[in-house]
Amino acid sequence: MNKGETSGSDRTLRSIEGLFGLVAGLAPVRMAVVHPCNALSLTGAMDAASSGLIVPVLVGPAHRIQAAAAEAGLDLTDFEIIDTPHSHAAAARAAAMAGRGEVEAMMKGSLHSDEFLAAILAPEAGLRTERRISHCFVMETAAYPHPFIITDAAINIAPGLLDKADITRNAIDLAHALGVDAPRVAILSAIETINPRMQSTLDAAALCKMADRGQITGGILDGPLALDNAVSPDAARIKGIRSEVAGRADILVVPDLESGNMLAKQLEYLGEADSAGIVMGARVPIVLTSRADSRQARLASCAIALLLAHRYRRSPP
Repeated sequence: MNKGETSGSDRTLRSIEGLFGLVAGLAPVRMAVVHPCNALSLTGAMDAASSGLIVPVLVGPAHRIQAAAAEAGLDLTDFEIIDTPHSHAAAARAAAMAGRGEVEAMMKGSLHSDEFLAAILAPEAGLRTERRISHCFVMETAAYPHPFIITDAAINIAPGLLDKADITRNAIDLAHALGVDAPRVAILSAIETINPRMQSTLDAAALCKMADRGQITGGILDGPLALDNAVSPDAARIKGIRSEVAGRADILVVPDLESGNMLAKQLEYLGEADSAGIVMGARVPIVLTSRADSRQARLASCAIALLLAHRYRRSPP
């Protein structure tokens, strides 16, 4: 992948801005916006609606949603509001709507992520699949020639081997949706050799063998790889690593949430990276917004949700 715009004949993502080209011509999908009770979360939903990405269904205490709209100077006359008494009820109601197919995507508003995700994972919602859910950051930085995925930096705190297998499968599915047919997956650790005292190196080796045996498909895996030799051809060459993945990874699978979150935020705040995010592994795409997200990040995340929702119509997860 090289930087540039995406044309109708080339559906591979080449930049974060190119996400909007990938979804050009797709009809907006109904998205439950859960508890959008402050100006920031409500404005984000309205921006996505005015950009033609979503048809928002606002789920939460109606009086608080209207108060947030008044604060932000927004007119909600043309938008559906489903009144609930509190955030917990809003999350449960939205998840039930998604489970019944009344909405095709979900977005977190001004409630805690744990509360939001607990409703999605509740058995009665019907949104769980055989896989563990995980979060993917799609990131673009001037220091790297194409966008890449970091996972999981938001949901799974200390994933075990089987969790990492699902995290990897989810990221591969997202890469496919973004037009990368055989994504190169780097399983990260601090070193690129097996060390029995470092669990992440053992997990990386096992994941690669799972791919060899057809337990993880759709991508090219290698690991353990340190970050430098995952993204730098020079570093990989100097260390004598011969690999289809080393130096040009499309997906970075991190050892745990702490390392992934710090990596993503370093890139964003110190490396001026652009980003978008999506939760994979459920029956609908889920936008897990942060209060610190930029307007572009929120819109780009909704664009990914739109792309996935249309894809799930043809091939449900």
